[in-house]
Amino acid sequence: MDIAETSMDIVRQFVPDETLADRVRQKAVHSMGDIEFQHLIRFTGEDDLGDDEDAPVRAGAKAVLAEANVVTDITMAQAGITGRGHDCEKHKAIGHGAELAAETGMTRTAAGVLELDKRGVYDGSIATVGNAPTAAFALADCIENGTRPAVVVATPVGFVKAEESRQRIREVSEAYGVPAITNVGRRGGSGLAAALTNELIHVAKDVRTGDLELERTAEERSADEVES
Repeated sequence: MDIAETSMDIVRQFVPDETLADRVRQKAVHSMGDIEFQHLIRFTGEDDLGDDEDAPVRAGAKAVLAEANVVTDITMAQAGITGRGHDCEKHKAIGHGAELAAETGMTRTAAGVLELDKRGVYDGSIATVGNAPTAAFALADCIENGTRPAVVVATPVGFVKAEESRQRIREVSEAYGVPAITNVGRRGGSGLAAALTNELIHVAKDVRTGDLELERTAEERSADEVES
């Protein structure tokens, strides 16, 4: 814990510490070991306070407090999400939809997303995609067809359709108002997705203990920091 806190103290020297979105940027930098990665994180969608960059973090924290499902694409992302500080049930797409994958030739993760969506698991959930671009594409299709996760965290990694899948998530996020946290570029991965999801849990914990007021916009938080 001392090492982790020292690392975060160093990160805060290079990443702003004013808004909830800044907390996510800090976690991204800490996870990736790259200060410049803060500039690659994107916040889209809206909540009941508006479409500012804190909206996906507020929505995610509220989902944690409401004990929503946390749904990942693969086992690695699921394993990286803490089991402490929340009572959310964790699910993973991989391992579901085997028959659909065999019949259609789609990937197992994409089929798993569609199968869980058919069961209603994604509605109101924290939907985390850390590895498979096809899972992100499938989730985007589900959103387009009416599914409404509380928040999407999508950081699939790689050279084949990874960037495009995250762009697709941003497009449906903007079109349908679904809050989403994504990144640009080829990097990403399950470790990053889990870290960002964990920060939503940490924000919710701070709300629960009275250390954080959630019903404020990013602009209001920034203004308070300037005044102080």
